[in-house]
Amino acid sequence: MKNEQIYLDHAATTPLRAEVLDSMMPFLTNDFGNPSSLYQQGQVARKAVDESRELIGKVLGARVGEIVVTSGGTESDNAAIKGAALAMKSYGNHIITSQIEHEAVLNSCEQLKEFGFETTFLPVDSDGLINPDDVVKEINSNTILVSLMMANNEIGTIQPIKDIAQKIKVESQNLGHPVLFHTDAVQCVGSLEVNFKDLEVDLLSLSAHKFQGPRGVGALLIKRNTPFFPLLTGGGQERDRRSGTENVAGIVGMATALQLSSLEKEVVNQELIFLRDMIIDGVLNSIEGSFLNGHPTQRLPNNVNFSFDSVEGEPILLGLDFAGISASSGSACSASVNEPSHVLIAIGRSKELAQSALRITLGPSNTKSEVQYFLETLPQLIKKLKSMPSLQKS
Repeated sequence: MKNEQIYLDHAATTPLRAEVLDSMMPFLTNDFGNPSSLYQQGQVARKAVDESRELIGKVLGARVGEIVVTSGGTESDNAAIKGAALAMKSYGNHIITSQIEHEAVLNSCEQLKEFGFETTFLPVDSDGLINPDDVVKEINSNTILVSLMMANNEIGTIQPIKDIAQKIKVESQNLGHPVLFHTDAVQCVGSLEVNFKDLEVDLLSLSAHKFQGPRGVGALLIKRNTPFFPLLTGGGQERDRRSGTENVAGIVGMATALQLSSLEKEVVNQELIFLRDMIIDGVLNSIEGSFLNGHPTQRLPNNVNFSFDSVEGEPILLGLDFAGISASSGSACSASVNEPSHVLIAIGRSKELAQSALRITLGPSNTKSEVQYFLETLPQLIKKLKSMPSLQKS
């Protein structure tokens, strides 16, 4: 077992950068004022929030007034789906999403059934791609909202969001009423080029802890004049769209992390793609009965996902952990649920292959030597597990 753990689960969460913590510390200590207060401490906090909001808007191509700070990706997705649906109910009750969305989207759609809404769950192809024409075919006179993730958190496949947005806009004009488009970009912000205006979506979710920012803070971008029903009411913060005393330190940390990742992502992504492809080639060429999940090239720079014949996923993770490697089987948000990944089932994997999944997600600190150690460790582990009948899949 290695003395120092190798962290290969950056899609689950990322380490907080030292520079981000430094930017937050004043607002966790001396500058503790409430931004809504008129006295000096409050105005110091207000200035920090306003400057951070301007920075976030600059990086993401959004107006300051389009940024609604939330507690993270799950809240942003819930607010987008429920807030848009409730605001649009006079136009219809039909929502379109896909079979591979994050549970925050899927469960929000399921919950809205209790309020009379209906949802179409679009299929994907074997690489996890959505056909834009399939979206158009499902739009009808009652359709009010489409929600599709920009890139999948498990298999890393990147969707043609702008193309879909443009097709939705045409259909919306034909219908004579708005069809809003939300994208969950939690895995993309800080990694890919994300410009809210250029994407032509109406709502976009993000979460700071996915790009080396603090946990417990994220944002929902809402295009100006987009109908929205707030889920949290109270003091009227976030322009009456999400009440609650602002998390000043979190907002400052999110803005700092976003700026740093934006400045560095081009160089970082080149290295991540090199290491990602090194893992793909190494595993597929050294382990018989291994399968790559997700699109071979149209995927996140740091994401790799495999399935293996005749082995369960949990022993793989435990074996890697014992060897000093932290990895996952898929979404960290549902890691305790002993069910095959709904994403892998949707792309056509059998239940057995879905339960053998291994997700590797790299970060800026990972090195070639760490990847080489992983590629030495995994084949030996898989071979050992396959030789142990009690750990083979029945």
